[in-house]
Amino acid sequence: MDIVWKAIIGGLVTAAIALLSRRGNILPGILPLFPTFAVIALLLVGAKGDNAGFREACMAGAKTIPAYLAFLAVCYFAVGHVDYRIALAGGLVVWLAVALGIFLLPRWT
Repeated sequence: MDIVWKAIIGGLVTAAIALLSRRGNILPGILPLFPTFAVIALLLVGAKGDNAGFREACMAGAKTIPAYLAFLAVCYFAVGHVDYRIALAGGLVVWLAVALGIFLLPRWT
């Protein structure tokens, strides 16, 4: 039953983004910053009762902020030159590359 509540939260946020996109562009751009998936992830980690693990999950999420900003930057600048779907795909590729760099480069040095 726990997973059902998480699915409901994700669905509600998705529905809110879809509804708000009809009224403008600012709120749909801000709403993904609400930590929906972070809340779900931290609920799962927190349910284990390991405070150190919970803190570790918080830090891992915080480390991905540069990857998210890189994703947004690629989307912002690419959309004037390519279709928005290609801009999104390029943003995802950059997000993955930056996220992998954040987590893998420290292990190689």
